[in-house]
Amino acid sequence: MGIPSELRDVWIQRKANSFLIPSPAEDEKKLRAQQFSQEGIRAGIKAAAIAAVVSAVPTLIAVRKIPWAKANLNHTAQALIISGASIAAYFITVDRTVLESARRNSRAQLDKNT
Repeated sequence: MGIPSELRDVWIQRKANSFLIPSPAEDEKKLRAQQFSQEGIRAGIKAAAIAAVVSAVPTLIAVRKIPWAKANLNHTAQALIISGASIAAYFITVDRTVLESARRNSRAQLDKNT
């Protein structure tokens, strides 16, 4: 499955030998986008770690103290509760961080142009 290595190498060479030359502004945009995504990933990992702890503690306490939870929440259910909270926190935080960075960048460029 996927692209065979010979075809991939030909495609990469074809892109490298393109007659189009990227402008310095495009290089700056690519660098900024990479910085924004890295910033979002860092913030998302922090939020996911916090969400994992915040959701794990009550889940594990409930499984030991509440009779319904003890009877109905097996290890898989506990893991799904904790990982669901962590995954949601990660993606929501990454999305918000990247959008906020892009918004900040747009305002800076607008101020620079006026």
